[in-house]
Amino acid sequence: MHWIDLTIFVIYMAAMLGVGYFFFRTNKGKEDYYVGGRNMGSWHIGLSVVATDVGGGFSIGLGGLGFTMGISGSWMLFTGLIGAWLAAVFLIPKVFKLGQEINLFTFPQVFEHLYNKKVAFLAAIISAIGYLGFTASQLLAGAKLASSTFVDLNLNSALIIMGVVAVVYTVMGGLKAVIYTDTIQWIILLSGLVFIGLPMAYVSIGGWEALSSSVHPELLRLTNIDGFTLLNWAVTIIPIWFIGMTLYQRIYACRDEKQARRAWYIAGIFEWPVMAFMGVLLGLFARVAADQGMFADLGYAGVGSLDAELGLPLLLRQILPVGLMGLMMSAYFSAILSTADSCLMACSGNVVSDLIGRFVKTSDRNELRLSQIVTLVIGIVAILIAMYAEMVLDLMLHSYAFMVSGLFVPVLFALYSKHPHANAALGAMVIGGSSTLLLNAFPVTVFDWAQGLDPIVYGLTLSLLAYVSIRRISPLPNFQKI
Repeated sequence: MHWIDLTIFVIYMAAMLGVGYFFFRTNKGKEDYYVGGRNMGSWHIGLSVVATDVGGGFSIGLGGLGFTMGISGSWMLFTGLIGAWLAAVFLIPKVFKLGQEINLFTFPQVFEHLYNKKVAFLAAIISAIGYLGFTASQLLAGAKLASSTFVDLNLNSALIIMGVVAVVYTVMGGLKAVIYTDTIQWIILLSGLVFIGLPMAYVSIGGWEALSSSVHPELLRLTNIDGFTLLNWAVTIIPIWFIGMTLYQRIYACRDEKQARRAWYIAGIFEWPVMAFMGVLLGLFARVAADQGMFADLGYAGVGSLDAELGLPLLLRQILPVGLMGLMMSAYFSAILSTADSCLMACSGNVVSDLIGRFVKTSDRNELRLSQIVTLVIGIVAILIAMYAEMVLDLMLHSYAFMVSGLFVPVLFALYSKHPHANAALGAMVIGGSSTLLLNAFPVTVFDWAQGLDPIVYGLTLSLLAYVSIRRISPLPNFQKI
């Protein structure tokens, strides 16, 4: 990277850290740190939601999908649109009202109110583990981007650098810093992709003639996807909008229900079609560039020799001129940080409020310091996990799957049944989450026709069966009767 680009990059990252430091000085306690003072507007929240959900991991992962399967990869984020709008209609009215009434900070506190403390405790463990893996995936995405951009930087060194920046920023800033910087970062990233990245990449590979002659026609069709893949994406991603700790924090942060619902509609549109098609198109352009030998001087002779998720950052590195390269890389790193810090905060919130908070009571100011220490420890563990992972998208989807299969069924019954059953919820969480983990580690195909099904489909099915069965055979405890 040219020294001008490096200077822009350093200044940009320093400015983001400066925002974090500003809120570090102004945050007065848990209310500011975790839910942004409960007075945020729809545009800030909406852009922060999409920055957190899509962020760097899906940006790099979408590029990889575009590289391997073409524009049909955009259907992944269509499930994000569906999830966001369903949550706006069915989840937010219930959760926002509940959050205002009993001053909620975390997702498991909903379970504590509607089930009991045991259910909330297990939900916090599942959520914390899931967000730990998700944080690791974001750091891995940043490391891949950095190692592809800086010639002399290997993946592990890049991972440590990205991890340190992300953790320091998160420890300092709190949710207000996350949301305000997300807005800035997302506007810069979208503007850079629309007005710089896409047009320059399109021209660099030779336009439509080169694209259509280089790739198989199926890669240019929206139908290049099988039903199992679409189903797997849907059951993995749509439910996360109902159980994501980062999303509950933002619901609580909104000044009123109307602002919260509008924010989710905004986020859905930015997920699909905006970010979805930009991500896969850049990945597809990277495939053409690799086929043309554009990356040969970097040690990648063709499509077959290249990690699909490296195609997008390598393409940007090759086509962007001095100055613009530094700005685009800064925007991508910021997008990664915007997701990493949110996930770190979610995991920290689960550990501090839902786990440690059950046994240790401290003042609001001391709890803020405890949160910062816990965030630091979680960040270090996430870096270590990322060192042993290979694919960003796989790590993200496995983390999603673990949380969804354990928590989705209990949250639906908690919010929409007249008599939520605590024992049934505990059984559903244990069976759903553990079965998905085991099937990911030791794949088993029960039926030949189901070979393409993701383990989460089995996990959700078993979770539902467990809840219904336990509810039928176990009487509802008196303290739960409404």
